[in-house]
Amino acid sequence: MANAGYLRSTVEWYGGIGLLTTQVARNLALPPKYARLVIQEIEVMGVRSAGVALVAAVFTGMVLALQSGVNMARFGAETYVGPLVALSILRELGPVLTAILVGGKVASGITAELGSMLVTEQIDALRSLGVNYIKRLVVPRVLAALIVFPLLTVLADGTGLLGGALVAVFERGVDWYAFWNTTFYWVTARDFFAGITKSVFFGGLVTLVGCYNGLTSTGGTEGLGRATTATVVDVAMGVIVSDFFLTKLLLILFW
Repeated sequence: MANAGYLRSTVEWYGGIGLLTTQVARNLALPPKYARLVIQEIEVMGVRSAGVALVAAVFTGMVLALQSGVNMARFGAETYVGPLVALSILRELGPVLTAILVGGKVASGITAELGSMLVTEQIDALRSLGVNYIKRLVVPRVLAALIVFPLLTVLADGTGLLGGALVAVFERGVDWYAFWNTTFYWVTARDFFAGITKSVFFGGLVTLVGCYNGLTSTGGTEGLGRATTATVVDVAMGVIVSDFFLTKLLLILFW
């Protein structure tokens, strides 16, 4: 019985996410545009979260260079540390780490904010006034995320590569010119755009998860706390699972 209840709640959760996605898509073209709210959300999601993404990216690049340099030295291939670090960050670690760290922070904040509005009946008040609350509360956040997450991923990619280059040059003794020369030789624009494509999808996913968990939270303030905690887990699992299918799809389309 417990397994059946868990399965039913899981199916309902995915169905709710799908329904919310449909509602957001339907409301995109409807007036008003709420451009001011989109800009405000860009500032909240992007500017205030950039530090988290950049710190994680630079140390990820440094660890990759350190580990790969030690192992590739066994084969006399330390020159190829650059392409290894670049491909790992551009294709996978840049968009995934940014989505998990920044997405967890952003989505949990959205859940807390919308859940608080639900508990205090502010959303019911918007409905009674005839305001389209999906257009007012969800659409600006989704649009902002679709802009912010690719930009943060680009910054994380550049910072991670720089961190990897510094470790490769000063720790492993790789020539600075050789590092960048082999990197630009082996890395193509497809590798870069594959990561950016993932980041766009991840941005929409984590925002929708945060909005849905906030709008469907039950149990008052205690339930809101559980929903906020669940959002962090849902975002991490959603990003990791969807990353596999996105990678498979991109490999079929572009490689």
